[in-house]
Order: sequence, then structure tokens, then C-alpha cells
Amino acid sequence: QVQLVESGGGLVQSGGSLRLSCVVSGISLDTYSIAWFRQAPGKEREGLSCISSSDDTTYYAGSVQGRFTIARDTAKNTVYLQMNSLNPEDTAVYYCAASNRISSAQAMGVISIISGWYDYWGQGTQVTVSS
Repeated sequence: QVQLVESGGGLVQSGGSLRLSCVVSGISLDTYSIAWFRQAPGKEREGLSCISSSDDTTYYAGSVQGRFTIARDTAKNTVYLQMNSLNPEDTAVYYCAASNRISSAQAMGVISIISGWYDYWGQGTQVTVSS
């Protein structure tokens, strides 16, 4: 059974930082790329970042480039999203998702954060940034 479990969300002041974790079971990070998405109330789901299965290639959406960092620890089957310089517009439910259909080349581009490529999803963790 495949499971992705996010944690690390919470309430933080504007300018603060949080680190989200996504613990993966039932699949291997050696074969599955992991991405982070978020969805704010009344808004569409937004792809944020991806890390590839093969060579740690990463991609970031423009809205988080330079502020967020994705990383993984294959020994712990965990992918992290370090979020710095948070602002109220970052308030959302954050999800991680897994795909074995993202090539290393695709992981360098926007296709890597399109939700339709992802087959397994976590339940989400709430991030709230106060002004």
C-alpha cells in the first residue's frame, strides 16, 4: 500500500520559515519523483517544486523560486520542503505527490509540477502565515 504522509505545517508569522516533510512508504524514491503542491481556499491547486527520482534534479515554480528548497533523504524515504521568507499569500494546504512518469529531463521543467502526472497523494498539511 502506497502512503505519503505530510507533516510540519502550522502557524508562522510573515517572514518566518517552516520545513515540511513527506514520508513515503510502499514505493521507492529511487523510482518515484516527488512534488509539492498547495491549494488555498477558493483557488486552484498550484504546483510548487519537484525532485526527480534519478538524479535529484529539481524544479521550482516562479512563485517560490529562491524561497523554497526541496530535498530528499532516500535512507529515510522522506522528501522535505524548506520554506523561507513566508508571506500570507503562502497560506494553503500543502500536499506531496509521487510519480514514476517524470523523466529526469522533464523534472527540469514545468511539466514536473503538473498535477495530472502524479498518481499518489498525501492528505495535506495546513500552513498558515499571519501578517
